[in-house]
Amino acid sequence: MSDTTGGATAAATTSSANQAHGPVRKLTRAEQRKEDNKTRLASPAASVIAIVIAVLWTIPTAGLLITSFREPGDIRRTGWWTSFVNPNFSLVNYETVLTGSGDLVNPFINSLIITIPSVIIPIILALLAAYAFAWIDFKGRDWLFAAVFALQIVPIQVTLVPLLTQYVRFGIAGSYWTVWLSHTIFGLPLAIFLLHNFMREIPRSLIEAARVDGAGHVRVFFQVLMPLLVPAIASFGIFQFLWVWNDLLVGLTFASAEYRPITVMIAEMVGSRGQAWHVLSAGAFVAMLLPVIVFLSLQRYFVRGMLAGGVKG
Repeated sequence: MSDTTGGATAAATTSSANQAHGPVRKLTRAEQRKEDNKTRLASPAASVIAIVIAVLWTIPTAGLLITSFREPGDIRRTGWWTSFVNPNFSLVNYETVLTGSGDLVNPFINSLIITIPSVIIPIILALLAAYAFAWIDFKGRDWLFAAVFALQIVPIQVTLVPLLTQYVRFGIAGSYWTVWLSHTIFGLPLAIFLLHNFMREIPRSLIEAARVDGAGHVRVFFQVLMPLLVPAIASFGIFQFLWVWNDLLVGLTFASAEYRPITVMIAEMVGSRGQAWHVLSAGAFVAMLLPVIVFLSLQRYFVRGMLAGGVKG
């Protein structure tokens, strides 16, 4: 009798708790995977491994930063880690790089002029192409998309001579246009693939509802899809920015001496100033400072965009 009473009491308590807190919602596969990842990453071993990897990954950058502020004589005599015992810092290396014989100011500006259009142009073209591949039915769409995706495996080196020949024929060789067009060509396959996958994850009901309301392709694209595509656009924008900014081959091949980016000038400093490590360290840190700022500022969009289309819940 007591067991029956106890069971009834427990059932009533459970029922009251369920009514107080509402029905228990079953987690989706994506939510369950997220909870499992939180538990897995919270383990002490994973935390220690992550910290060790982060420290090892940061040491070269920290050494480069410290070296860039050391006196030239100290750099030749001792390692950068001795600065913790005998600190002797100055700005002479940066003065040489920015205003002295290094003169990286103009190449830095050239890199900005090269990078910004090389990011914007492929994004615009890729958005239009990705929308067509994702939401417009036309003959041969799948085969054409597969061909665009396959272009990612074409080595850049095999395209340099044909492109340079065409640029000379068009009369634009050595200008900014050659670099902009080259980076656009090389970046389009990945941009189309990434944005297409992101668009395909958008519920079809949103598109159909907009079309029921009388929206055409232009209105659907700008009013329905564009607000949802910000993570994917930012992700590819960061990726393309880092790739173009750090590029040496395209700038060295297609840009004339007047328009060469900062990476080309640093490479020339390595050849002509092989012993001037104080100048090279400061120049390298100047070149990497802007990409680091851009990546750290927008890294959440980078992760969200790169994972788009990779996991379905």
